[in-house]
Amino acid sequence: MRIINFSKNGTPTLGVRRKDGIIDLSVAAPALPRDLRGLLEAGDAALAEARHAVEAAGEAALVAEDGLTYLPPIDNADKYLCIGLNYVDHAEETGSPIPEYPIVFVRMRNSLAAHNQPMECARVTAQYDYEAELAVIIGKRTPRHVPKAEALTYVAGYSCFNDGSLRDYQFKSPQWTMGKSADATGGFGPEFVSADELPPGGAPLAIRCRLNGETMQDSNTDKMIFDTATLVSTLSELMTLEPGDVIITGTPPGVGAARDPQVFMKGGDVCEIEIEGIGTLVNPIVDEA
Repeated sequence: MRIINFSKNGTPTLGVRRKDGIIDLSVAAPALPRDLRGLLEAGDAALAEARHAVEAAGEAALVAEDGLTYLPPIDNADKYLCIGLNYVDHAEETGSPIPEYPIVFVRMRNSLAAHNQPMECARVTAQYDYEAELAVIIGKRTPRHVPKAEALTYVAGYSCFNDGSLRDYQFKSPQWTMGKSADATGGFGPEFVSADELPPGGAPLAIRCRLNGETMQDSNTDKMIFDTATLVSTLSELMTLEPGDVIITGTPPGVGAARDPQVFMKGGDVCEIEIEGIGTLVNPIVDEA
């Protein structure tokens, strides 16, 4: 199932992609939650009801994709957990040691930007970088200390993420939060793709970033140092993961800061993140007013 979060007359609403278009779930199944986190929290029965409603929906529930105002697939998560230096060749291009344990930092809700919505280059930065990443969405509450062999049963699905990074602010302190949580800097979308439509753990999948049509990153999610199951299991050592929590799994090589000469995003650019089987996230870049 492919679920879109969009604005309907100013109200967040779920749409489900079908061969003939997008089904407005608020019309096809009005008793179901109107947001993806709520739908996941409602459990397998609610997801099954959504699938059935989409299959049975008539033309009255169809909405045109043209002109649709996208919202981030999950814009009300408890946690947006990011993984740093999760590809060997990305760690190498930055001159960093290969991690022996996942590097974890957080993003804030204010930093999200939906598909087709602008990502903002803050006026205080001269180093706004792109990062193509696979986003993992948790589907049900994890117990503490989930074994790796069971970890994928807690994953509901996947999406694309652009972990837009203010490099000059990222490294002002040993913590990366300031450089990763500026307003509207992280692209997220275009849609949630349920785990049953993709390989286990979301790998292998081709992952690419294009800036103004030029390919800047071109790799595969099977090259992650810590795969999805490892990340879920490791995070559960210390925290309970909740439905709708998002794990942003790290970027492959080719980031702008590691290039010679360096390449950074600026107003007027367009950045695309494409992940095989999931889709293409597109964001225009605008300068802060």
